[in-house]
Amino acid sequence: MRRLGGYAKEVTPSDTATLDQCATIYVGGAGNIAVTTADGDEVTFVGVLKGTILPVLILQVKATGTTATNMLATY
Repeated sequence: MRRLGGYAKEVTPSDTATLDQCATIYVGGAGNIAVTTADGDEVTFVGVLKGTILPVLILQVKATGTTATNMLATY
């Protein structure tokens, strides 16, 4: 059964695993977040504060370069 939005799951940073394309990332613990966007761009958000919601379509949160913790992907 396909969900139609309105759910979230924990993000475990990985240099190999990908996410289903998520709408946002909630950051529970401050730090940097290295990602691959839906368009394939590899970028690092530096100094993301605790409680931030990143409104970026993300396919991957990389382990290398990510120091933020307690992240949730929302769909």
